[in-house]
Amino acid sequence: MADDLPQPLTPIRLRTPEAAGVAGIIFSVLLATSIVLIQISVPDEAIDDREWLGERTGLLGLAVTLVPFAGIAFLWFIGVIRDQIGEHEDRFFSTVFLGSGLLFLAGLFMWLTLIAAIVASAEAEPDTWTSSGAFVFGVSMIEVMGGVVTLRMAAVFMFSSGTIWLRTEMMPRWLIWVTYLVGLALLIVGPAVRESRLVLPLWVLIVSILILRSRNELTIEDES
Repeated sequence: MADDLPQPLTPIRLRTPEAAGVAGIIFSVLLATSIVLIQISVPDEAIDDREWLGERTGLLGLAVTLVPFAGIAFLWFIGVIRDQIGEHEDRFFSTVFLGSGLLFLAGLFMWLTLIAAIVASAEAEPDTWTSSGAFVFGVSMIEVMGGVVTLRMAAVFMFSSGTIWLRTEMMPRWLIWVTYLVGLALLIVGPAVRESRLVLPLWVLIVSILILRSRNELTIEDES
């Protein structure tokens, strides 16, 4: 009779903190690599210095290719952390946590879509595209999406994560306060500093390592 019962669609092992840690590390590596490639390829004065469109399109194409995989890993990271919280989950903060994470991904995908569209347009019309108003508009949108929208949604995601951890005591206090401080800095001065785009991948990497470490400690305790 037990064999006739419906089996869960998701194996138990996929819902462990270890899975969240691995997904977070994958996200951190892929997104950080994409951001570095974009930082190298797109200069600060991208509207005036237009030679980057012909010289570094290969690097930009690689960055655009990596981001969807980073997005999948980030969704997994969000989902497993929510499952880890379990019955302690607060509806208000969980809604902000999930919503800010999804909006961050939406902004990230829009940012990369704009970059890909500008590169494709330059390849299609190399003689006229860079002198058009659409080019100026597109590059301006890149700066807004990459430096304002995604960074501030990342800050909200960090704030909500820190608040959930503070209420559930699932993470060390030092990480919670660092999360608040870094999120505040990202919210206020992040758009003015291009390197701040690497803050969220680095933060997710640290959280993922802590999750894996706590998982290993629990495993050792169970074995003993």
